[in-house]
This record gives sequence, structure tokens and C-alpha cells, in this order.
Amino acid sequence: MYNKSAKYSQLIKDEAIRLGFMGCGIAKAEFLETEAPRLEQWLNMNHHGEMKYMENYFDKRLDPRLLVDGAKSVISLSLNYYTEDKQSDSEAPKISKYAYGQDYHSVIKEKLKALLIFIEENIGEVGGRAFVDSAPVLDRAWAQRSGIGWIGKNSNLISKQNGSFFFLAELIVDLELDYDSPFHTDHCGTCTRCLDACPTDAIISPQVVDGSKCISYLTIELKNEIPVEFKDKMDNWMFGCDICQDVCPWNRFSKAHNESAFKPENGLLELSAKDLTEITDEVFKKVFKGSAVKRTKFAGLKRNIDFLK
Repeated sequence: MYNKSAKYSQLIKDEAIRLGFMGCGIAKAEFLETEAPRLEQWLNMNHHGEMKYMENYFDKRLDPRLLVDGAKSVISLSLNYYTEDKQSDSEAPKISKYAYGQDYHSVIKEKLKALLIFIEENIGEVGGRAFVDSAPVLDRAWAQRSGIGWIGKNSNLISKQNGSFFFLAELIVDLELDYDSPFHTDHCGTCTRCLDACPTDAIISPQVVDGSKCISYLTIELKNEIPVEFKDKMDNWMFGCDICQDVCPWNRFSKAHNESAFKPENGLLELSAKDLTEITDEVFKKVFKGSAVKRTKFAGLKRNIDFLK
């Protein structure tokens, strides 16, 4: 019998790779039963800190059919951002690799839009929505369900072939497709490098991160002053943090991305410790134009840099 859904799934995967995505997997749109109690407990423990938006749309986070009418499939996509480029001044306040280039939200949204258009042109009219990190979708759960990788002890999704330096995004569509097998095996074994390396002890147990202690949260999400208890524990990070990924053995398989939009711009990596310590609003606007760093605004980045002194 002719299998239409298998043909469509392959078409979508081939186009996703052509658009520059690193991986593409597909899962059935259904209620995330195992994630529900975990999410509830994480929120009850206040591990989301000031990220009050995490409390909103609890039901929608767990059921994609509440986000897209008649949703049948969740197409998960990964996009590599690994780079071997580094800041030239080793003493300079550090910035996470993912923020070297243009804001990933806009880069990925363009690709998702193109993929949705491709689906409509080659398969037919489809009801669907694109999601990048800013909507109530549990990216890692869907990526694991669609076979892209497993959730590591640092709660990042890890791929055997590519490590973990990649973004996740989804298309939720009302199209019946062929579903990939979930990634059931955990390949972290007895390794605890990420737990041992975290300077703020944010990884409180395997796969459980107290977001309110995470350096990424403290430098980006936290709007108030950084609590004094984290003084001298920030490892010189001014925006984001890569520590738990840098120490992960699976990231020896990371390969440099070839996404031109993620290439460092405006002399970002050449900024010295002095340049950053004395940064002005004008320099901030020039260097971080179109960058994810704009999320902190000038005052936020200045707060982070001053806290590191």
C-alpha cells in the first residue's frame, strides 16, 4: 500500500536539511504524560525563580493540540551553533557561544516559515504554527520523543553525533505524518562532569536544574540585582554560560556551524576586558545590534559586568 505519510515525512526532512537545520524528527502530537508531574514539581519548588511566565499556560505546555487546532504532528528541528571562535582577551567578561551572531529567534523563524511554505506548496494546505523557544512548548521533551537525542544530566538535549550546542524549534501541524521512535537510551552513564563543574550548584540532581541559581538565568532572565551569594561564583560570565556544555564529553563531537547569520559581527570577539568594563550605551547598540544580548538591555549587561568586578 502506498504510504503517503512516509513520503511526506521524508520530503519535510529533506527540505529541513536543505534549509540548514542539523536534524529533524517527528512525533505524534499528544499529551506529555510523563512530563506533567515533573513540570508541576519543578514549578512548586520555585526552580523557575522570577520566570513567572513558566507558570502560565500549564496545560498548553503539555498538550500541543491546545496550541494548534487539530494538531497531529510535532516536527522538531535542531540548528547547530557550535563554533571554535573565542573572545580574543581571555580576561574579558564572557559571552555564551549562542549569542556571538544574530539573534537565533529571528534566524530560526525565517527557516521555519520557509519550511511551512514548502509543506503547503508540496503537500497541500496545512494548519500549523512555528515555535522558537518563546512559546509554551517543551522543546527538549519533543526533541527526545522525535529521536533527536536524550536529555542529559545538565537538562540539555544531547545528540550522540553532534553533542549539545544546538537550538531546538518546532512546527506543530495538523498533518498526519510518519513518527520517529523516541530516544530512550541515556548515554550519560555515571559521568557527573556537568554537576561537578557548575560553580553555582544549579544542577541539583540529574536532569533537574534550579533555574534561579543558573548563571544564564542570573545574567539574562533576572531583572533585579544579582544576589550577593553569587559573588565570585559567576566564573566571569556576563551573558549566558557554557560551562555544563564545555565539560560534557559528548561535545567533543561538535562540529563548527556554517550558518552565516551566527558569525560574530561588529568586533564582538575583539572587545577587551577594559572595553567591556567601560562599555557605553552607544557601543552596546553598535556591537549588539541584532544580537540576542539585546534582551538584557544596556543596563542589564552593565549590571552583570559590574557584578563581576
